Amino acid sequence: MKHTKIKELLQSADVKAEVYAKGWVRTFRNNQFVALNDGSTIHNIQCVVDFENTSADTLKRITTGAAIAVKGALIESKGAGQRFEIQVKELEILGDSDPEKFPMQPKKHSLEFLRENAHLRVRTNAFGAIMRVRSVLSFAVHQYFQEKGFVYVNTPIITGSDAEGAGEMFKVTALPFDGTPRTEDGKVDYKKDFFGKETNLTVSGQLEGETFAMALGQIYTFGPTFRAENSNTSRHLAEFWMIEPEVAFNDLEDNMDLAEDFIQYVIKYVVEKCADDLKFLEGRLLEEEKQKPQAERSELALLDKLQFVLNNNFKRVSYTEAIDILRNSKPNKNKKFNYIIDEWGADLQSEHERYLVEKHFKCPVILFDYPANIKAFYMRLNEDGKTVRAMDILFPGIGEIVGGSQREERYDVLVEKMKALGIDEEELWWYLDTRRFGSAVHSGFGLGFERLVLFVTGMTNIRDVIPFPRTPQNAEF
Repeated sequence: MKHTKIKELLQSADVKAEVYAKGWVRTFRNNQFVALNDGSTIHNIQCVVDFENTSADTLKRITTGAAIAVKGALIESKGAGQRFEIQVKELEILGDSDPEKFPMQPKKHSLEFLRENAHLRVRTNAFGAIMRVRSVLSFAVHQYFQEKGFVYVNTPIITGSDAEGAGEMFKVTALPFDGTPRTEDGKVDYKKDFFGKETNLTVSGQLEGETFAMALGQIYTFGPTFRAENSNTSRHLAEFWMIEPEVAFNDLEDNMDLAEDFIQYVIKYVVEKCADDLKFLEGRLLEEEKQKPQAERSELALLDKLQFVLNNNFKRVSYTEAIDILRNSKPNKNKKFNYIIDEWGADLQSEHERYLVEKHFKCPVILFDYPANIKAFYMRLNEDGKTVRAMDILFPGIGEIVGGSQREERYDVLVEKMKALGIDEEELWWYLDTRRFGSAVHSGFGLGFERLVLFVTGMTNIRDVIPFPRTPQNAEF
């Protein structure tokens, strides 16, 4: 007999004479009631054991974390909070779990403790819910772009180019660390390396994505990216997933429209598909917020916050206007910001972004037309010669969630910008070819998937929305 998922059993239309279920024991009380979970839903199913006719040895082995299989009748439950339970006729222990050693006992654990046990934390309600939401969001990303006729492109993970120009890249090499071959001037001789040149793990699939957009019209990438940025914060990971659409013939306005429509689509999808998990995560967040001072608590509950993004257009504000607002704001005048805004040209920090979203506009904000000298080389220079057609989307509690731009389609301007920044033209000859042969206006953006999951789940640390976080000094598991 094939076992049935607990989610299906709980959604049954009627009682059943015999069902077969497998899962892991969450709790076992009074030598009679097993709370069983198989990961298909946030909800456990109660299994009632006939303890008088079950051997003492078997009862002893029904412990938190043990894997078991049960056969019995699906009956209407007498207990509150559940429609059905299983009246157990047969019970088999599939895998024991020593209660003295299993870390995930049914009690409240700190998030730090759970990070140290990332291989087992998904057995808790919170992390089961987070990972199911992550999975559904991931599917929604593909569904959105596929419905719109985008082509999914797999850009290289090993690359010779630095798309962001920040130099924060992990090197990929097959050279020995002892006795590394050197050139005559003492530098590492990468010609003797596996690829015959210096290579790194990608920070973005954008540059390669652009080349495909200039043939296929509209493409998207969704894959892992890496930053060797020694930033030990709740918002940064060394390995994370990026969603990057690129669209030929789209200008900055089209780009903003696409990003807003995309975000609202995937959030709506997950709200509809993950109602139980989101309701649980909302309750979890509410409990966490009670520990904070009133001033630091969110104004909206989790589901209200998601509806707020769905029901409100994103406010579009130029960088110049945002600087004026920040310069004249109370926290700036009272020196409450860690980074005081004195003049135009400042690189906005998370505290400024959150002020604009949470205090000033009280809705998601799209900032555009940033100073050229704080943005990447590939962004289109405006006619004023000092700003570029860049845009960032800012969200409550998160700050920047999307960064994008209209790309510089003019060959001469792009070459000048690369020269000014010391970027080797020969290294990016293939990228420049897209401006030599049939260049056209095109735009795209990057969305850090984990920041989206962070927003949707109400979690506050990005390490809690990816299965195995990679951060400075930590590559465990």
